[in-house]
Amino acid sequence: MAATGNIGSQFPGKLTKAKKKIMVKTGEVLKLRFHSSHNTNTLNHKQKFSFMAIASSHSSPRRVEAPLTEDTILRGRFVEESFVYRQNFAIRSYEIGPDKTVTIETLMNFLQETAQNHVPSCGISGNDFGATHEMSLRNLIWVVTRIQIEVQRYSKWRDEIEVDTWFDAAGKNGMRRDWIIRDNYTKEIIARATSTWMIMNRDTRRLSKIPEEVKREVAPFSFNRLAITSEDTDCEKVHKLTDEIAESIQSGMAPRWNDMDANQHVNNVKYIGWILESVPKEVLENYNMTSMTLEFRRECTQSNLLESMTSPTARVTGASNKNSINRKSNLQYTHLLRLQDNKAELVRARTEWDLKQKQ
Repeated sequence: MAATGNIGSQFPGKLTKAKKKIMVKTGEVLKLRFHSSHNTNTLNHKQKFSFMAIASSHSSPRRVEAPLTEDTILRGRFVEESFVYRQNFAIRSYEIGPDKTVTIETLMNFLQETAQNHVPSCGISGNDFGATHEMSLRNLIWVVTRIQIEVQRYSKWRDEIEVDTWFDAAGKNGMRRDWIIRDNYTKEIIARATSTWMIMNRDTRRLSKIPEEVKREVAPFSFNRLAITSEDTDCEKVHKLTDEIAESIQSGMAPRWNDMDANQHVNNVKYIGWILESVPKEVLENYNMTSMTLEFRRECTQSNLLESMTSPTARVTGASNKNSINRKSNLQYTHLLRLQDNKAELVRARTEWDLKQKQ
């Protein structure tokens, strides 16, 4: 016989401080089902969940302590007086590479996920993906123009990490969003990232000034803090890579339907995999990427064919310029992702690599 039970919970009081005792039977798999109401307000912790446990077996039942917490289910919360949004992730088997550590694409997906969850958690989300109320009224969306990520260490399978994110104004017509990734238990900082965002009209696909209404909307949530210090921020323009100096060129890469995002263009994380297609195999096998700077220059759609180009820039053995004060990478590469037919640039990138430590 199957034993079922329903537990209705109201956040945060009942669930965060309670331990629910669930009857299951020896050798049986416990199935958990969560249902949330559509009228929610995460910021005020008014989201309701129903919980169902199902277990069946012919052996005698045993009692199991199953502590349920708000963090276990939501995985997102505000810290730093509600200016910083924090979300936890466990590294899963399909998020690691051949060396059993998390991939750079997975790290970038974590950054994107926390950013997308931050806006609705503030209570200012509109109908569009990541857009505020005022942006949705004007058919505007966010687009990233530049990202820099610095990685100190790559987590392993089953490690748990926490990702903090916040945003602030960047000049007169942009927004800056920063992230810090830590080990969930030791609180060791394992990666930092910063990015610049602009607003684009969804119909015309042209960049737009940030309306004053949008500025007023996000101002109460702005937080003036840098994840990467000013002296370590990569402000140098990524130089254009040409056919004459490119060491490796990979052609014929085609975006798939699953590469498209909710804003009807290729998700920015997808570009990273295409960029790495032209990196020498021996570098991918023997080195870890410690730094990546991406400059997004044009949208990409499913109908495009792409070319990936890579060229070594330098061997960096110490602090060689004012823009790399604390960097001691062994290799540096310049990359270009472009359309195959008309050679229009999509993304310029610069990466730095350190020799992997022997296990």
